Amino acid sequence: MTDVTDVTGPRLVVGALIRDPRDRIFVQRRALDRRLFPGCWDVVGGAVEEGESLLDALHREIAEETGWRLRRVLARVAREEWTADGVRHIESDYVVEVDGDLSSPELERDKHTEFAWVAADDVSLLDENLGGGGGAFIKDIVTAAHLWLAEASRKSRGDS
Repeated sequence: MTDVTDVTGPRLVVGALIRDPRDRIFVQRRALDRRLFPGCWDVVGGAVEEGESLLDALHREIAEETGWRLRRVLARVAREEWTADGVRHIESDYVVEVDGDLSSPELERDKHTEFAWVAADDVSLLDENLGGGGGAFIKDIVTAAHLWLAEASRKSRGDS
């Protein structure tokens, strides 16, 4: 008999809400043959490996999934818990800036088939996830990133 109790605890996950100079957020579509959330829009990210910090995981995931390099973390905008395949995940999502050619990410083509830059007015694109089993999670965190960016912009202008 196999014990299905998770004795290792929750799996830590990071998400990078990569912003461009126009305050758009980078998303990529998961391939149709992916086990979790096939065909859904997603942000860059993944599981934190053993011995790795959240920041180290952000650096690695951004490089692996886009070829870009993390320049700086601007803010954590979400911390969510979710379960998939019986495993509890704790995900931390960060608005970040990267270095590299933002017009030409090096997608992992076996995992991601296309990309888009989503402006605050374009988040309805992410409603496609509702039909694919991805729910509203990606739209919610992209919206949270846009809200944070708008507030940061307002503060930097000195608006009250």
